[in-house]
Amino acid sequence: MTDFTTRSAMNDTTFAVLGTGGIGRRTLEVSQHKDGLTPVAACDRHGVAMDFDGLDVEELLEATEGNIDSGPGTDAPRGTDASRDDDLETDGGAAASSGVKQHGENAGVVASAQARPSEDPIQEIIDHGDGIDAVLLALPNYEHDFIPRVADRFVAGGYAGVLVDVLKRSRVIGMLDEREEAFEDAGITFVCGAGATPGFLTGAAALAAQSFVEVESVDIWWGVGLKSGYEDNRGTVREDIAHLPEYDIDTARTLSEDEIEAVIDDHDGVLEFDDMEHADDVLLERAGICDAEDVTVGGILDVERDEKPTTTTVSVTGTTFDGETGTNTFELDDATSMAANVNGPAIGYLKTAVRRNRAGEYGVFGPAELMPGF
Repeated sequence: MTDFTTRSAMNDTTFAVLGTGGIGRRTLEVSQHKDGLTPVAACDRHGVAMDFDGLDVEELLEATEGNIDSGPGTDAPRGTDASRDDDLETDGGAAASSGVKQHGENAGVVASAQARPSEDPIQEIIDHGDGIDAVLLALPNYEHDFIPRVADRFVAGGYAGVLVDVLKRSRVIGMLDEREEAFEDAGITFVCGAGATPGFLTGAAALAAQSFVEVESVDIWWGVGLKSGYEDNRGTVREDIAHLPEYDIDTARTLSEDEIEAVIDDHDGVLEFDDMEHADDVLLERAGICDAEDVTVGGILDVERDEKPTTTTVSVTGTTFDGETGTNTFELDDATSMAANVNGPAIGYLKTAVRRNRAGEYGVFGPAELMPGF
């Protein structure tokens, strides 16, 4: 019989974070409060920090506070098309002169005593993949094929393990599905859309759907108050602006910092979104919960205040086995922050994916597929 200590050791997980913007930093911070997790690497476009005995997260976070690239396409490691200084058309890569805030001589992660500059930080992570169970891709996704292309590099480099992203675009799921066979051959378990929405909320919808034999609709309505403000969440705000009626992914990714702030000012700091192109729809469809067209996503982002402008809810309407029609509603407490609701679930899905990977399950998985089957 396997005792608790042995089970815990079997579940120990080493992980790396690509990108040290808001999501990457918060993932490292939250991981300190989760059992069985050891962060061993973190990188951004400037360099890489790596220690297989475990990073000193507190030192890393303190050293890089306020030290993140802030231009269009923030925070992609070098070694990707998105990191080219002259290319603002891909997500993740900002020109070095584009609003970089830094302490002393070093920008980004290189400000940490644990880090060093690198011409290709991603390749360094890949080259040390034998010691890394899972990698969180904490990168913006302005170019739809950017995260799939990063995944291609891990396949080409011989990585076998877990990749997790927190993407929010429906069409990217299809690009990852096209790589399913390559992931399976490589021994990669890829979990897509593992943040708050779609990940947390599609997981809630998958549970709520269990009451029904047929789901008629799923309505997701979210509210976010940026407790840490726009400065710490530039990538998230830019991605969300692309969902406003007067913008799209192409126009949003080329906005200057002044233009983004003007958009925020024009909306008095509160951005409201209806019928967004979020990956919740295709992720619920691939899990067999409902058709993608039966899913609606909207929400309100308050960039200037701590309080959530509206309560985040997931409402699943369906018919039970005995012919009754009802709606199950899942509600997030207004006190839980965006960071808690994004990074906590992302880490949970990461740990689940590691268990699946060790059991020999490879390919592409949506968060709802890791919940009870419908």
